[in-house]
Amino acid sequence: MATTRTAKTHWEGNLLEGKGQVSLASSNIGTYDVNWPARAEQPNGTTSPEELIAAAHSSCYSMAFSHGLAGKGYTVASLDTQADVTFQPGEGITSIVLTVRASVPGLSEEDFQAAAQDAKANCPVSQALAGVKDIRLDAQLV
Repeated sequence: MATTRTAKTHWEGNLLEGKGQVSLASSNIGTYDVNWPARAEQPNGTTSPEELIAAAHSSCYSMAFSHGLAGKGYTVASLDTQADVTFQPGEGITSIVLTVRASVPGLSEEDFQAAAQDAKANCPVSQALAGVKDIRLDAQLV
């Protein structure tokens, strides 16, 4: 069954001096301020599209990785994923680095790396972000 999730943004003003709020409408769990300085300079307590993409990518990757390992008979003890999304004004999103640290009893390093790469290739958010030329993965079994 297909699902649709919705976020809404209200914006006022021009790009550089304007501001907005993005609401996670489907879950209704929060409304967050967004503006250009948070995107191109320092966040200062305000989010950006890139931070929201990073949240989506790190959570989706973790789910895909866990699912792939379970399909091979492994149980994840812990999985910590960080997504770093780099935005270059005038160019757009130039890279994404996924950093994952996992504890998976009984899993060899070779099988771990293969599963990590498979999750990167098959995570729906990774696939949606395929236009980003540089998506890197740093995976370590701990």
